Amino acid sequence: MSGLPQCPKCNSEYTYEDGALYICPECSHEWDQTQVAEAEAGSVIKDAYGTQLADGDSVTVIKDLKVKGSSLVVKVGTKVKNIRLVGGDHDIDCKIDGIGAMKLKSEFVKKA
Repeated sequence: MSGLPQCPKCNSEYTYEDGALYICPECSHEWDQTQVAEAEAGSVIKDAYGTQLADGDSVTVIKDLKVKGSSLVVKVGTKVKNIRLVGGDHDIDCKIDGIGAMKLKSEFVKKA
């Protein structure tokens, strides 16, 4: 075994290094070595501007977000306090005043 990580896209074990990139010859997926280091250190969740988020932070919504299954909208500038980070596609668990418990994507918020 070469000690290189498997491809995150197809799980191939035949990856190789090319400068600062890892490359999979089977699916042609390329990824940065720093992404592997971050994944090994634990999941790092960042806001839309690249600032690292942590449990208990306050964030501000940067885009109008429609609430699925209702006619409510979370407006730009809505401040959300005391967030909790979870894994998955929607990586922020929170409560929004007037709406209730929600899950948000970190790409639509900035750290307050």
